[in-house]
Amino acid sequence: MTKNLSTIGHKNFEDMKKTNEHGSEYWSARELQTLLGYTQWRRFEDAINRAITSCKRSGNEPSYHFAGAGKPIPGGKGSVQVVTDYHLSRFACYLIAQNGDPRKQEIAYAQKYFAIQARRQELSDEMAADLERLEIRKQTAEEFKALSGAARNAGVNDKMFGVFHDAGYKGMYGGMGRDEIKSFKGVSEKENLLDRMGTTELAANQFRMTQTRDKLARERVHNQQKAIKTHEEVGKEVRAAIQRIGGTLPENIPAAEHIKNVEERIKCASPKLELEEKDAKGLKGPSESE
Repeated sequence: MTKNLSTIGHKNFEDMKKTNEHGSEYWSARELQTLLGYTQWRRFEDAINRAITSCKRSGNEPSYHFAGAGKPIPGGKGSVQVVTDYHLSRFACYLIAQNGDPRKQEIAYAQKYFAIQARRQELSDEMAADLERLEIRKQTAEEFKALSGAARNAGVNDKMFGVFHDAGYKGMYGGMGRDEIKSFKGVSEKENLLDRMGTTELAANQFRMTQTRDKLARERVHNQQKAIKTHEEVGKEVRAAIQRIGGTLPENIPAAEHIKNVEERIKCASPKLELEEKDAKGLKGPSESE
Protein backbone atom coordinates (compact mmCIF):
# COMPACT_ATOMS: atom_id res chain seq x y z
CA MET A 1 0.00 0.00 0.00
CA THR A 2 2.00 2.95 1.19
CA LYS A 3 5.07 1.01 0.08
CA ASN A 4 3.75 1.29 -3.47
CA LEU A 5 2.75 4.92 -3.63
CA SER A 6 4.30 5.45 -7.06
CA THR A 7 1.37 3.44 -8.45
CA ILE A 8 -1.99 5.15 -8.66
CA GLY A 9 -4.74 2.62 -9.20
CA HIS A 10 -3.29 -0.09 -11.47
CA LYS A 11 -1.18 2.21 -13.68
CA ASN A 12 2.13 3.84 -13.02
CA PHE A 13 2.06 7.63 -13.01
CA GLU A 14 5.77 7.90 -13.73
CA ASP A 15 5.47 5.66 -16.81
CA MET A 16 3.09 8.19 -18.41
CA LYS A 17 5.70 10.95 -18.34
CA LYS A 18 6.76 12.50 -21.64
CA THR A 19 9.41 15.07 -22.60
CA ASN A 20 8.75 18.26 -24.60
CA GLU A 21 10.97 20.30 -26.88
CA HIS A 22 12.45 22.15 -23.88
CA GLY A 23 13.56 18.88 -22.32
CA SER A 24 10.96 19.23 -19.58
CA GLU A 25 8.78 16.40 -18.34
CA TYR A 26 5.02 16.64 -18.87
CA TRP A 27 1.84 14.57 -18.70
CA SER A 28 -1.19 14.52 -21.01
CA ALA A 29 -4.38 15.63 -19.26
CA ARG A 30 -6.40 13.17 -21.36
CA GLU A 31 -4.31 10.27 -20.08
CA LEU A 32 -4.31 11.60 -16.52
CA GLN A 33 -8.12 11.86 -16.67
CA THR A 34 -8.49 8.08 -16.93
CA LEU A 35 -5.83 7.46 -14.31
CA LEU A 36 -7.65 9.67 -11.80
CA GLY A 37 -11.01 7.95 -12.30
CA TYR A 38 -12.86 10.56 -14.37
CA THR A 39 -15.15 9.27 -17.12
CA GLN A 40 -16.28 12.72 -18.28
CA TRP A 41 -13.79 15.23 -19.67
CA ARG A 42 -16.04 18.11 -18.63
CA ARG A 43 -15.77 17.21 -14.96
CA PHE A 44 -12.05 16.64 -15.19
CA GLU A 45 -11.57 19.99 -16.91
CA ASP A 46 -13.38 21.59 -13.95
CA ALA A 47 -10.66 20.13 -11.70
CA ILE A 48 -8.00 21.49 -14.07
CA ASN A 49 -9.52 24.97 -13.91
CA ARG A 50 -9.57 24.84 -10.11
CA ALA A 51 -5.93 23.75 -10.19
CA ILE A 52 -5.04 26.72 -12.43
CA THR A 53 -6.67 29.04 -9.89
CA SER A 54 -4.67 27.39 -7.09
CA CYS A 55 -1.52 27.85 -9.15
CA LYS A 56 -2.16 31.59 -9.41
CA ARG A 57 -2.91 31.88 -5.71
CA SER A 58 0.29 30.07 -4.82
CA GLY A 59 2.27 32.75 -6.66
CA ASN A 60 3.26 30.56 -9.61
CA GLU A 61 2.70 31.31 -13.30
CA PRO A 62 -0.02 28.95 -14.70
CA SER A 63 1.32 29.12 -18.26
CA TYR A 64 4.52 27.47 -17.05
CA HIS A 65 2.56 24.45 -15.82
CA PHE A 66 -0.64 24.18 -17.92
CA ALA A 67 -0.28 24.32 -21.72
CA GLY A 68 -3.25 23.93 -24.04
CA ALA A 69 -2.82 21.25 -26.69
CA GLY A 70 -4.82 19.19 -29.16
CA LYS A 71 -4.98 15.40 -29.00
CA PRO A 72 -5.87 13.53 -32.23
CA ILE A 73 -8.46 10.77 -31.71
CA PRO A 74 -8.88 8.27 -34.62
CA GLY A 75 -12.48 7.87 -35.76
CA GLY A 76 -14.35 5.72 -38.23
CA LYS A 77 -13.31 5.43 -41.90
CA GLY A 78 -9.89 6.90 -41.21
CA SER A 79 -11.20 10.17 -39.82
CA VAL A 80 -9.32 11.96 -37.04
CA GLN A 81 -10.90 14.23 -34.45
CA VAL A 82 -8.72 16.68 -32.53
CA VAL A 83 -9.92 17.14 -28.95
CA THR A 84 -8.82 19.57 -26.27
CA ASP A 85 -5.88 18.45 -24.17
CA TYR A 86 -3.36 20.00 -21.80
CA HIS A 87 0.31 19.37 -21.25
CA LEU A 88 0.84 19.37 -17.49
CA SER A 89 3.96 19.80 -15.39
CA ARG A 90 4.45 17.63 -12.31
CA PHE A 91 3.35 20.60 -10.18
CA ALA A 92 0.17 20.89 -12.28
CA CYS A 93 -0.59 17.20 -11.73
CA TYR A 94 -0.13 17.72 -7.99
CA LEU A 95 -2.57 20.67 -8.00
CA ILE A 96 -5.16 18.73 -10.02
CA ALA A 97 -5.03 15.89 -7.51
CA GLN A 98 -5.52 18.37 -4.66
CA ASN A 99 -8.51 19.90 -6.48
CA GLY A 100 -10.04 16.61 -7.62
CA ASP A 101 -13.10 14.79 -6.31
CA PRO A 102 -11.98 13.36 -2.93
CA ARG A 103 -14.70 10.69 -3.13
CA LYS A 104 -12.80 8.96 -5.93
CA GLN A 105 -10.37 6.34 -4.70
CA GLU A 106 -7.98 7.23 -7.51
CA ILE A 107 -7.89 10.85 -6.32
CA ALA A 108 -7.25 9.70 -2.75
CA TYR A 109 -4.28 7.62 -3.94
CA ALA A 110 -3.00 10.54 -6.02
CA GLN A 111 -3.29 13.04 -3.18
CA LYS A 112 -1.34 10.73 -0.91
CA TYR A 113 1.29 10.10 -3.59
CA PHE A 114 1.84 13.76 -4.44
CA ALA A 115 1.70 14.85 -0.81
CA ILE A 116 4.52 12.49 0.06
CA GLN A 117 6.50 13.40 -3.06
CA ALA A 118 6.14 17.12 -2.34
CA ARG A 119 7.17 16.57 1.26
CA ARG A 120 10.17 14.51 0.25
CA GLN A 121 11.50 17.45 -1.75
CA GLU A 122 11.58 19.75 1.24
CA LEU A 123 11.68 17.58 4.35
CA SER A 124 14.25 15.17 5.66
CA ASP A 125 13.95 11.44 5.10
CA GLU A 126 13.01 11.14 8.74
CA MET A 127 10.10 13.52 8.32
CA ALA A 128 8.96 11.73 5.17
CA ALA A 129 8.93 8.49 7.17
CA ASP A 130 6.81 10.26 9.82
CA LEU A 131 4.30 11.24 7.16
CA GLU A 132 4.14 7.70 5.80
CA ARG A 133 3.52 6.31 9.29
CA LEU A 134 0.79 8.84 10.00
CA GLU A 135 -0.96 8.02 6.72
CA ILE A 136 -0.99 4.29 7.38
CA ARG A 137 -2.14 4.84 10.98
CA LYS A 138 -5.16 6.71 9.61
CA GLN A 139 -5.83 3.92 7.13
CA THR A 140 -5.56 1.29 9.87
CA ALA A 141 -8.10 3.18 11.98
CA GLU A 142 -10.55 3.12 9.06
CA GLU A 143 -9.86 -0.57 8.44
CA PHE A 144 -10.48 -1.34 12.13
CA LYS A 145 -13.92 0.29 11.84
CA ALA A 146 -14.65 -1.62 8.63
CA LEU A 147 -13.62 -4.91 10.22
CA SER A 148 -15.85 -4.22 13.22
CA GLY A 149 -18.76 -3.70 10.84
CA ALA A 150 -17.93 -6.94 9.02
CA ALA A 151 -17.76 -8.78 12.36
CA ARG A 152 -21.20 -7.49 13.32
CA ASN A 153 -22.56 -8.66 9.97
CA ALA A 154 -20.94 -12.04 10.60
CA GLY A 155 -22.85 -12.48 13.86
CA VAL A 156 -20.44 -11.08 16.48
CA ASN A 157 -22.40 -9.24 19.18
CA ASP A 158 -21.11 -6.06 20.77
CA LYS A 159 -20.07 -7.78 24.02
CA MET A 160 -17.78 -10.14 22.10
CA PHE A 161 -16.00 -7.50 20.00
CA GLY A 162 -13.00 -7.50 22.34
CA VAL A 163 -12.68 -11.28 22.01
CA PHE A 164 -13.04 -11.07 18.22
CA HIS A 165 -10.29 -8.45 17.82
CA ASP A 166 -8.06 -10.23 20.34
CA ALA A 167 -8.33 -13.41 18.27
CA GLY A 168 -6.62 -11.68 15.36
CA TYR A 169 -3.80 -10.49 17.60
CA LYS A 170 -3.38 -13.95 19.12
CA GLY A 171 -3.08 -15.56 15.72
CA MET A 172 -0.56 -13.00 14.49
CA TYR A 173 1.45 -12.52 17.71
CA GLY A 174 2.05 -16.15 18.64
CA GLY A 175 -0.80 -16.47 21.15
CA MET A 176 -0.53 -13.03 22.77
CA GLY A 177 -3.63 -10.88 23.01
CA ARG A 178 -3.69 -7.09 23.00
CA ASP A 179 -2.98 -6.62 26.71
CA GLU A 180 -0.18 -9.18 26.67
CA ILE A 181 1.41 -7.46 23.68
CA LYS A 182 1.26 -4.12 25.50
CA SER A 183 2.91 -5.59 28.56
CA PHE A 184 5.58 -7.33 26.49
CA LYS A 185 6.43 -4.11 24.63
CA GLY A 186 6.17 -1.77 27.59
CA VAL A 187 3.10 0.09 26.31
CA SER A 188 0.88 1.53 29.05
CA GLU A 189 -2.61 0.14 29.58
CA LYS A 190 -4.22 3.49 28.71
CA GLU A 191 -2.56 3.76 25.29
CA ASN A 192 -4.05 2.47 22.06
CA LEU A 193 -1.70 -0.28 20.88
CA LEU A 194 -1.99 0.85 17.24
CA ASP A 195 -0.71 4.30 18.25
CA ARG A 196 2.58 2.73 19.33
CA MET A 197 3.15 0.65 16.19
CA GLY A 198 5.67 1.64 13.54
CA THR A 199 4.91 1.60 9.81
CA THR A 200 5.88 -2.04 9.16
CA GLU A 201 3.85 -3.39 12.07
CA LEU A 202 0.87 -1.22 11.20
CA ALA A 203 0.95 -2.41 7.59
CA ALA A 204 1.00 -6.06 8.69
CA ASN A 205 -1.98 -5.51 10.99
CA GLN A 206 -3.86 -3.61 8.33
CA PHE A 207 -3.32 -6.53 5.96
CA ARG A 208 -4.64 -8.91 8.64
CA MET A 209 -7.78 -6.82 9.07
CA THR A 210 -8.40 -6.47 5.34
CA GLN A 211 -7.98 -10.18 4.68
CA THR A 212 -10.24 -11.11 7.59
CA ARG A 213 -12.96 -8.75 6.40
CA ASP A 214 -12.79 -10.15 2.88
CA LYS A 215 -12.79 -13.76 4.11
CA LEU A 216 -15.83 -13.21 6.34
CA ALA A 217 -17.73 -11.78 3.37
CA ARG A 218 -16.46 -14.33 0.83
CA GLU A 219 -17.34 -17.32 3.00
CA ARG A 220 -20.60 -15.70 4.16
CA VAL A 221 -19.85 -16.30 7.81
CA HIS A 222 -22.90 -15.75 10.04
CA ASN A 223 -21.77 -17.42 13.25
CA GLN A 224 -20.01 -15.68 16.11
CA GLN A 225 -17.58 -18.48 16.98
CA LYS A 226 -16.80 -19.08 13.31
CA ALA A 227 -16.05 -15.37 12.85
CA ILE A 228 -13.69 -15.34 15.85
CA LYS A 229 -11.95 -18.48 14.61
CA THR A 230 -11.63 -17.00 11.11
CA HIS A 231 -9.90 -13.91 12.49
CA GLU A 232 -7.42 -16.01 14.45
CA GLU A 233 -6.71 -18.20 11.41
CA VAL A 234 -5.99 -15.19 9.23
CA GLY A 235 -3.68 -13.81 11.93
CA LYS A 236 -1.76 -17.10 11.91
CA GLU A 237 -1.46 -16.99 8.11
CA VAL A 238 -0.03 -13.47 8.22
CA ARG A 239 2.45 -14.56 10.89
CA ALA A 240 3.47 -17.56 8.79
CA ALA A 241 4.01 -15.31 5.77
CA ILE A 242 6.28 -13.02 7.81
CA GLN A 243 8.27 -16.04 8.94
CA ARG A 244 8.60 -17.40 5.40
CA ILE A 245 10.08 -14.17 4.05
CA GLY A 246 12.42 -13.77 7.00
CA GLY A 247 10.73 -10.71 8.50
CA THR A 248 10.77 -9.73 12.14
CA LEU A 249 7.87 -11.27 14.04
CA PRO A 250 5.50 -8.52 15.19
CA GLU A 251 5.96 -9.11 18.92
CA ASN A 252 9.70 -8.55 18.48
CA ILE A 253 9.28 -5.14 16.83
CA PRO A 254 9.92 -2.49 19.53
CA ALA A 255 7.14 -0.05 20.35
CA ALA A 256 7.42 3.20 18.39
CA GLU A 257 6.93 6.65 19.85
CA HIS A 258 3.31 7.72 20.22
CA ILE A 259 1.66 8.72 16.94
CA LYS A 260 0.60 12.06 18.50
CA ASN A 261 4.26 13.09 18.66
CA VAL A 262 4.64 12.25 14.97
CA GLU A 263 1.54 14.25 14.08
CA GLU A 264 2.81 17.25 16.02
CA ARG A 265 6.17 17.18 14.22
CA ILE A 266 4.45 17.14 10.84
CA LYS A 267 2.20 20.05 11.80
CA CYS A 268 5.24 22.10 12.78
CA ALA A 269 6.83 21.51 9.38
CA SER A 270 3.99 22.61 7.12
CA PRO A 271 4.78 22.31 3.39
CA LYS A 272 5.04 25.33 1.09
CA LEU A 273 3.99 25.70 -2.52
CA GLU A 274 7.05 27.76 -3.35
CA LEU A 275 8.93 25.89 -6.06
CA GLU A 276 12.66 25.62 -6.49
CA GLU A 277 14.07 27.61 -9.39
CA LYS A 278 14.61 24.48 -11.51
CA ASP A 279 10.91 23.55 -11.16
CA ALA A 280 9.33 27.00 -11.30
CA LYS A 281 9.45 27.24 -15.11
CA GLY A 282 7.69 23.89 -15.40
CA LEU A 283 6.96 23.13 -19.06
CA LYS A 284 9.14 26.00 -20.28
CA GLY A 285 12.33 24.36 -19.09
CA PRO A 286 15.07 25.85 -16.90
CA SER A 287 16.88 27.44 -19.85
CA GLU A 288 13.88 29.21 -21.34
CA SER A 289 14.08 33.01 -21.06
CA GLU A 290 11.29 35.10 -19.65
